[in-house]
Amino acid sequence: MQLLCHSLLSVLPSGGALAVAGRRCLAALVVAWWGLCVAQTPAPAQTEKLLTEVGQWVQQTQQLDSKQFSFAPLDSRVQLQTCDRPLVMDTPFASRETVRVRCLANPSWQLYLRVVLKPGVAPGLVSPGATPSTGALASDNGATVGGTRKVVVATQVMRTGSIANRELLREVEMSAQGSESQLIVSLSEAENSEFVREVQPGVPLHTYDLRRAVVIKQGQVVTLTVGQGNGFSITARVEALQDGKIGEQIRLKNPESGRLLTGIVTGPNTARGL
Repeated sequence: MQLLCHSLLSVLPSGGALAVAGRRCLAALVVAWWGLCVAQTPAPAQTEKLLTEVGQWVQQTQQLDSKQFSFAPLDSRVQLQTCDRPLVMDTPFASRETVRVRCLANPSWQLYLRVVLKPGVAPGLVSPGATPSTGALASDNGATVGGTRKVVVATQVMRTGSIANRELLREVEMSAQGSESQLIVSLSEAENSEFVREVQPGVPLHTYDLRRAVVIKQGQVVTLTVGQGNGFSITARVEALQDGKIGEQIRLKNPESGRLLTGIVTGPNTARGL
């Protein structure tokens, strides 16, 4: 269209309706093109904030110092948007040099950043069984001690909807630099929860990665324990009359007597009597 406008201006006389139309066409095109460029150029402050946040995540998950890597420049056509929720980051490909950044708010968006390692630096990833050699330990409650922090990671790829259990999770210690308050720091926090997105192994889990899972479904047989902690306990097999998550009260039914009961969900197909 730009070539068409230029052609109109070159062949039309300086006066007349057609020449005026040609000049208006070119002017409108220039204004539209300029507005598009301005809208698609990332604001420096917003870009810097994004790169800082992603850089801290790369340092934690790949055990790299901030001086050991940088990011490839963002495409000038990328339009950054603010996100009213914490950004979600992972490495979706086999290579650790591509970081996917997602906003799970409404509207949602995602972009990819390429990590550029300095010469002589090898890419790394904290494996579930590895402990960074920082010479310090983390306290049991996850607080930082000597520059490290206890976090929980998955031992394998966890798909959306997967249920977390102790066989699939592990506590490890990582650098406390840039650590977030929403990190999960103990297995008990994550156990019997449901993953709301895909999570890669070795990546610290956050509270927004999981939600309480339904561990008892209506119609299932539930083991109900009564009197536990009073020196005795009685267990009975009852029927769940509704779905339940850990900590919730649900209605139960004794199939033999028909008696209706109430119990607190304590785990998969288990409940404690009131």
